[in-house]
Amino acid sequence: MARFDLTDFEWSVIEPLLPTKVRGVKRRDDRQVLNGIFWRLRTGAPWADIPARYGPCTTCVNRFNRWRRAGRWARILAAISEACEGDVQMIDSSSLRVHQQGANGPKKGGDPVAWVAREAG
Repeated sequence: MARFDLTDFEWSVIEPLLPTKVRGVKRRDDRQVLNGIFWRLRTGAPWADIPARYGPCTTCVNRFNRWRRAGRWARILAAISEACEGDVQMIDSSSLRVHQQGANGPKKGGDPVAWVAREAG
């Protein structure tokens, strides 16, 4: 188990929210793939650089995107927050240089996964 891999408690909260009806070839372990996804999100490294212990990088990116489209990430975050009684704090920061003409360009839509702490109240 790597330093930031899911704990048994975290996994017990997340596991019931994952799909159980699967078709085709034997599926890669969800916990292993989740740890790979979290490794990538935490480091900011390219998907292709996910360590082999988490499985193929294509499996991680495909499952991340499929679960994002299905709204599964929002349910996972809500369940973790509820299990921790709302005591979840996450910070994300990015700093990028943008060309002066890039700041006023058209905005792209979409539904990025936002890891935002809810206000206690």
